[in-house]
Amino acid sequence: MFIMSEDSQRTQGRDAQSSNIMAGKAVAESVRTTLGPRGMDKMLVDSGGDVVITNDGATILNEMDIEHPAAQMIVEVSDTQEEEVGDGTTTAAVLAGNLLGEAEDLIEQDVHATTIVEGYHEAAEIALEAIDEQVNEADVDDEILRQVAESCMTGKGTGGLTAASLAETVVEAIRHVDTDEGVARDNVTVHTQIGASSNATELVPGIVVDEEPAHDGMPSAVEDASIAILDVELDVRTGDVDAEYAIDSIDQLNAAIDAEEGELEGYAEAVADSGADVVFTTEDVHDRVANALANEDVLVFEGLGDSDARQVASATGARRVGDLDDLEDEDLGSADRIRTENFGDDDLAFVEGGAAAETVTVFVRGGTEHVVDELERAIGDALDVVATALESGEVVPGAGATEIAIADKVREEAAGIEGRKQLAVTAFADAVDIVPRTLAANTGRDPIDALVDLRAAHDSEGRAGLITDGDEVTIDDPFEYGVVDPADVKREAVESATEAATMIARIDDVIAAE
Repeated sequence: MFIMSEDSQRTQGRDAQSSNIMAGKAVAESVRTTLGPRGMDKMLVDSGGDVVITNDGATILNEMDIEHPAAQMIVEVSDTQEEEVGDGTTTAAVLAGNLLGEAEDLIEQDVHATTIVEGYHEAAEIALEAIDEQVNEADVDDEILRQVAESCMTGKGTGGLTAASLAETVVEAIRHVDTDEGVARDNVTVHTQIGASSNATELVPGIVVDEEPAHDGMPSAVEDASIAILDVELDVRTGDVDAEYAIDSIDQLNAAIDAEEGELEGYAEAVADSGADVVFTTEDVHDRVANALANEDVLVFEGLGDSDARQVASATGARRVGDLDDLEDEDLGSADRIRTENFGDDDLAFVEGGAAAETVTVFVRGGTEHVVDELERAIGDALDVVATALESGEVVPGAGATEIAIADKVREEAAGIEGRKQLAVTAFADAVDIVPRTLAANTGRDPIDALVDLRAAHDSEGRAGLITDGDEVTIDDPFEYGVVDPADVKREAVESATEAATMIARIDDVIAAE
């Protein structure tokens, strides 16, 4: 009797566990060398020849086009880490892979998968307690936020800029959107533009949109701008039905032309009379209307996409209007200044200040597409972690110090756990060691020697990490060197990695349809 299709493939027992664990470990290994300030980059080339160069874990895993379902779970760990806290994606993926490796060894020793899962979850709770114990007691001020941003970006592609100089911009941007209700992270955007050194990167108090004036005679800048946003085509109306009109005389032709001129003039007059001196419209603007508005010193941008129109409306307080007859004073938004600038083949509109002051844009410059793309990823991660640190008010030491503390506490607590579950808890501690070991390997130090020295320093000092300062690598207190991470980054990495590893370890039957 056939229960499944004859084309189905089924893998059971140890073979299924081994296959899934191997896939998860392979994915984690692919990003392990990118970890830390001395991590290496990956070059990813897709089928179309497009190239991505990065050491961002989430980007690498998403670009790899992974098909194995167990491996996809590791990708999801990285995605979740990126979405929730913005950094630690490589740490989470590497930790999940190493938890799987330790689980594989336990399974070969006939430790049941359920026991491993129980042990891992108990160890994860201990790990979270260890993270709480490592939280810095000092208030999270701007200096600590700069350290968080710099720690996040160190080792990532930042072009000609140092992580320290970018950190200033990142903290300023997040402070700008810090409200009584929390950090409005969505009000900080990153806009990239190729064509200059990364040193030209700046913070714009407002938004930047890819638009140019509808007419060359329009002003390039408007101060104290009143802004209208229209979903109106400022052009001659055409019917929906195909029709032909017979003109028998010059008088009829002149009448038709006059009617058209009158319609276009009516549009220009209605806009000018509204009090708006800057207009954004999602539809087209006839050349004669644009010329008439240029003569009135009205700046017009036509053909906006819906997302850009929403962004301008949110930033300026203007309300979108679908009929010129409905345009009233209360529909107008405001900004301190709207200016246009040309960057090679691109024209950009900068909407600054006024109602737009609630929104800020990090305007990223770079000489090549690869540089600005990596800068955008680095700054995006830094914005996320600074927002996370500011909202939670908790930071922990980086440079592997928190992982050393986790492993030490988990091993200490494991001694009081009875049965085979103790083996799983101890294995969890061994898995966490992968982070400082990898950091050491990526700096050129022997991983085993570094791990021994870190444990000794942690036991004597209570806090020890691998500090990279230029060409020197020392073991010291990361707080003394400003190497800090948001506590939530570590918590999320532990929780998501544990969930993925235990889910994969419990699978003992894989049924695949052809």
